[in-house]
Amino acid sequence: MAIAVRDLSLTFETADGPVHALDRIDLEIARGDFVSLIGPSGCGKTTLLRLIADLEQPTSGAITVDGASPREARIARAYGYVFQAAALFPWRTIEKNVALPLEIMGLDRRERAERVRRNLELVDLAGFARKYPWQLSGGMQQRASIARALAVEPDLLLMDEPFGALDEIVRDHLNEQLLHLWAKTEKTVVFVTHSIPEAVFLSTRIVVMSPRPGRIHDIIESDLPRRRGLDLRETPEFLAIAHRVREGLRAGHSYED
Repeated sequence: MAIAVRDLSLTFETADGPVHALDRIDLEIARGDFVSLIGPSGCGKTTLLRLIADLEQPTSGAITVDGASPREARIARAYGYVFQAAALFPWRTIEKNVALPLEIMGLDRRERAERVRRNLELVDLAGFARKYPWQLSGGMQQRASIARALAVEPDLLLMDEPFGALDEIVRDHLNEQLLHLWAKTEKTVVFVTHSIPEAVFLSTRIVVMSPRPGRIHDIIESDLPRRRGLDLRETPEFLAIAHRVREGLRAGHSYED
C-alpha cells in the first residue's frame, strides 16, 4: 500500500476559534494508482495532500507513506510535490531549476546533469534547458515543475491543482501528457482538482469530499481504459462516471457557501 490514512482529523486553532478542516478521513491508495481528490474550496483537499507530505500535522489519526511516517517519507525523498504555481526561480535556467533539489541532495555534477536531461525529455522540454522561466508559457513552466519533482526519483507524486490556472486548451494537452508520463513512470499519483472532467479523465479512483469539516463522501472506481485520448470524454462510460461525481458533490452540499 502506497498510502494509508486512518481516522485522520485536523483542527486549526485560530484567533476566531477552532477551524475543523478534516474529520475522520479513512483512505487507502495502492501503488501505481492515480487518485484525484475533488470537492469544493475549503473542503480540505490540499490540507490532506499537505498532511501526506508532512507539511501539516494531524490533530488525531495516522498516515503511513509506503509503510513509513510522513516525516520519514519526506526525509527519504519518497515523494515529489507539484504546487499550484510552478514556483520556478526566475534567475535560474530551466535545467538549473530542475537541478536545484539534486544540488541540495549533494549529488555530483554528472549525476545531476543526467537526471535533468532525462526528466526534461520525459516532459518534452529537452530543447528548453537553457531558457529562463519567463521565456516559457505557463504550461511549459508547469512541465518544468513536474520534471523537478521527478528528478529526485520519488515513487509518489503529489500534485496540488497544477493546471488550475491554465486555459482549457492547454489544460487538455497537459492532461494527456500527464497520462503518458504516468504510464511511462508507473508512479503513484495523488492529484487535487476542482474539475470533474479532469478528475474522471486522469484517475483510476476519484475521492469526492464534502465541505468543511472535510469528509470523504464517496470513492469512485474507474473502469475506463488506462490508455485514454480526449475523445473518451464523449463516451457513455465517461459521462456515467462524471455524473456520479457530480451527484456526489451535490449530495455532499458542495455547491453551498
